Parts: sequence; structure tokens; C-alpha cells
Amino acid sequence: MTNAAQAPAGKAGRREWIGLGILALPTLLIALDIGVLFLALPQLSGDLGTSGTEQLWITDIYGFMLAGFLITMGNLGDRIGRRKLLLIGAAAFGAASILAAYANSPEMLIAARALLGIAGATLNPSTLALISNMFRDDKQRGVAISLWATCQFGGAALGPLVGGLMLDHFWWGSVFLLGVPVMVVLLVAGPRLLPEYRTSDSGRRLDLVSVVMSLLAILPTIYGIKELAAGGAQSSEGVAWAALAIGLAFAVAFVRRQGTLKDPLVDLQLFSEPAFAITLGAMALASGAFAGTSFLTSQYIMSVADLTPTAAGLWQAPTGGGIAAGVLLAPLFLRWMTPRTAMVGGLTLSALAYLVLTQVGAEGGLVTVVVCIALVAFGVGPLFALGTGLVIGSAPVEKAGAAASLSESSNVLGSTLGLAVLGTLSAAVYRDEVSGAVPDTLASPAAKAAQETVAGGTASAAELGGDAGQALLSAAREAFTSGLNTVSWVAATVAVAVGVAVAVVLREKTVQQDGPQPTDAGSLEEARA
Repeated sequence: MTNAAQAPAGKAGRREWIGLGILALPTLLIALDIGVLFLALPQLSGDLGTSGTEQLWITDIYGFMLAGFLITMGNLGDRIGRRKLLLIGAAAFGAASILAAYANSPEMLIAARALLGIAGATLNPSTLALISNMFRDDKQRGVAISLWATCQFGGAALGPLVGGLMLDHFWWGSVFLLGVPVMVVLLVAGPRLLPEYRTSDSGRRLDLVSVVMSLLAILPTIYGIKELAAGGAQSSEGVAWAALAIGLAFAVAFVRRQGTLKDPLVDLQLFSEPAFAITLGAMALASGAFAGTSFLTSQYIMSVADLTPTAAGLWQAPTGGGIAAGVLLAPLFLRWMTPRTAMVGGLTLSALAYLVLTQVGAEGGLVTVVVCIALVAFGVGPLFALGTGLVIGSAPVEKAGAAASLSESSNVLGSTLGLAVLGTLSAAVYRDEVSGAVPDTLASPAAKAAQETVAGGTASAAELGGDAGQALLSAAREAFTSGLNTVSWVAATVAVAVGVAVAVVLREKTVQQDGPQPTDAGSLEEARA
């Protein structure tokens, strides 16, 4: 039975905070699921006999589907009920996890990972939208979103540790089964602890043409960016550019269509609110700069500092801890400063850390690199935590799911673009500087590998041996470090630009009010079993 009720306007009570703990479970799981796969990849590749191309699809298809369906699922939750969509997605995620764990062929595992991505796209927008409904008090909502974001980033940091423990004692499929008990708890406790919210306008319909157009805009774009960043053969580069052109063409058509619909998939009027539009762009740019730089610092720790995988994982732990601390402590900063000041202060810290990275060398730079990227992570934490709350608060309550999906999409697309652009820039610097150090006596395949990546340079140097090998190794490490220095200059510039935009556009009054508050609480229904 469904009863219409006004969304709670006062402070949240014990039930809402317990419900937040339930909502944190799928958030933590999705982040964990991404990290554990990379550790399991060698084992599952050996068991299933996957090719190099199949390995790429196993790792990438999840992110493709997740990014492609976020906007659709956020809007669907607004229409059919956010709790309902969350529980449907949880059941689908659990089933797909079992399918992935017991996959007996590469094709079966790729299909299971695709289903996991689609199911995952229902979870984060639904949890974030429900948080915005359950916690109507600005301060409480800020704390709740920070805890939610901490689970998201903390899960990514815990992924390698949990995955390593599982793989030490069980087979590779066990890492996928981590999701099953979590989803069972959500399915059992969710209906009892989580309220239901949906728009009461039964006339709202999901525009299927817009859904297809959004997929044709996002998926080819991400594919093209990833392929261009990988730098494959000329034929695959042509396919990548074609995919990118198709994606951008459908993106333009999608935006035009939204302007003509009475009930669009993406309400373009949301972007007329400066707080909403600027914060979305700021999070996308900041996540791109952070993703691209942290990817290079992880390679520095592995290949330049020459650490074992286990040791490298431990040295990378401060990065995950830094961003988790940044998002968790963000609400505490508001006791002494405004949200705008907290975000700008964090971005300033990140910019300073990026500037230090521009001066790091190939010798003796391990501690500097680890400390700096952890400070960068800590600095962007307030932007992600408070910015997410600002985006959700800037949208009407009945469109919280759509706003949450746009917030998630900006982070996913920003990270993808950052990895592609900054990775390509670093690779170009590396190739330019290392090319003159490759000896003519080195065999053609090894010489080509040495000029492509620092890992290839390390392997080729070991094959060459002697003084010549040592010289090539030093040159490869220096060239890679130069690429990291260059990327850090770009990332510092981005951090400064984002900080200025936040400081100028997000006036104190706008940020403190957390956006326009809804005036029609009756547009929501609270359904209780």
C-alpha cells in the first residue's frame, strides 16, 4: 500500500542514520569491485585462456556500462521509486556477481561484467538521491554525503588489500562473490529501514529515444578516448577517432532533443543554476587531473622506484587514505570556514603538491611522490564531498536522482578524459626524451618497447645488460619522470583554474544555502509497506 506523505523537513533521526549505513554497503562494494579485478586478472586469464583483447574487455566493459547507464538509471529512479530501483539493482548485481565468479569462458565473464556495470549504475545514484531525501537538514546532509563518499573512496583503497587476501586463500572467482552477502543484507534490511521516494506525476515517461541517444553519446566517446590514449596501430587509431566523432555527434543531438521535450532525460534548466553547473565542471576537471597524475605516480612507485608489487601497494595506500580523510573531514571544516573556503583551500593544497611534483627527480623521489599525491588526494576531498552535496542541493528534490547521476557521470567522464589526455601527454614526453638513448644494437621489438613505456624500457634494459643496459634504464626512468613533471604542471594549472572558478562563481550566500530548496514537498510520495 502506498501513502502520500511530505518529505521530512526536520533533522534526521536514528532510523535515517541506520539507513545511511545500509546505503553505504553498495557504495563500498562498487569501489571494492573495481580494485580487486586487477589483482585477479592474471589468475583468471590463465584459467580461462583469455587473449590480450579479451583482457581489455573484461576490465573496461564494467566502466563502459556504468558510465553509459548512470543518467538513465538516475532518471528511472525518480520515476519508479529510488528504493525500488536500488533493490532491483542490488538483486541484479548479486546475480551478476555469481555469474562472474563461476564464468567458464572469457565471453561469459565479459557478459557478466557488462551486467555488473548496468546494475552498478542503479546503485550510486539511488543511494545518493535517497540520502538527499532522508537528510533535509543542510549540516546533516553534508555529514551523510561525506560518509557516503568516504565509503566510495575508502573502498577503492581497500580493494587491493581485500583482493590480495582473498586470492591468497581462494580461487579468482571469490573476489566477485564479495558482493553477494552485501546485496543480501541490502535486500533484507532495505525495505525495513529505507523510505521510498518518487515523483507523484504519473504522466512522466522515460523517453527511450533519449536513453538510446545518451548511450550512443557516452559509450563511443569513452571507447575513443581510451583507444587514443592506448596509442595502438594506425588502423585502430582511425576507429578511435571515428568512435569519438560518432559519440560527439550524438551528444549534440541529445542536448538538442532535451531542449524540445516536456519531460527530458536531462533537464537543461538545472545548468542555469551557477552553483550546479560550475560545481559539476569543477569536479570533472579535478577528478581528471587527479586520475591522470595518480596513475603516473603509481607507475613511478612500481617502475622508477623499482619496488615489488606488494611493497608498491603499501606505498600507494596513503593516496587512498588521503582522499578518504579529505571527504570525511570536510563537514568538520565547516565549523571554522564556509564551504567555498574549504573547497578553495583544498584545491590550493592540491596545487601546491602538484607544483612540488614538477620538481621531483628519478633518484630518491619516492617519499616526495607518495607524500605529494596523498596531499593532492586530501586536497580534492572537500570538493568531492561538499561539491556533491551542492549539486544535489541545487536541484529540486523530485530530480535528486537525475542530479546524482550527473554528479557521478561528471566524475567518471572526468577521470576517463584525464587518464587519456594526461597519459598521452606523458607518453609523448617519454618517447621524445628516451628515443636518443636506445642503442642501435638493441633488437627491433625490444627497441620499440623501450620507446613506448617505462615498463618496456626496463624490460629492454634487462635484456641488453651491462653498462648499455644500465644507461638505457636510467634514461627510461629519467624520461618517465620528465613526463610526470610535465603532467604535474598541467594538473597544477587545472587545480588553480578550478579553485578560481569556485571562488568567483560560488558566492558565499549560494554555497551556504546549499542551493534552492524545494517548494513543493507534496510532489514526492513516501511509500511504506
